[in-house]
Amino acid sequence: MNPSPEESARELLEVIPVVMRDIRSQMRSRRSPDLTVPQFRALGFVDRNRGSSLSDVAYHMGLTLPSTSKLVDGLISRGLMAREEHPDDRRRLKLAVTRRGLSTLETSRRATLAYLSAKLGNASGEQRELIVGAMGALRSIFSATAYREQGVK
Repeated sequence: MNPSPEESARELLEVIPVVMRDIRSQMRSRRSPDLTVPQFRALGFVDRNRGSSLSDVAYHMGLTLPSTSKLVDGLISRGLMAREEHPDDRRRLKLAVTRRGLSTLETSRRATLAYLSAKLGNASGEQRELIVGAMGALRSIFSATAYREQGVK
């Protein structure tokens, strides 16, 4: 079977939200109870994108700069995130997750990974092989697209 791009797109639109809803639900249920979901998402983004700016976080979160600044200030005041000077431009700041923030993220990630591993334990070896291959293909396709859309080569 050789599905068309439209059939592939239809499957993505149907399946990815179901998977992400399950993952988000698990991550939320395993996050620190005193951490809001937007705070958790901001921590995760900065961890995955070291050296991010406030603008980067705002864009990712779909928030205004003032809203993002307030959210980040709360994380900084709790010792979960830190602002650092940019090495090339003193006027710019970059964000970093602190050890305490990393610990908070890792607790949630480990529990969610255990949940997903158990769920995928019900799949056959062949199914898991297909999943890993598909994820590699999606990463390759969508990473390249994201860079092209941002003008990065």
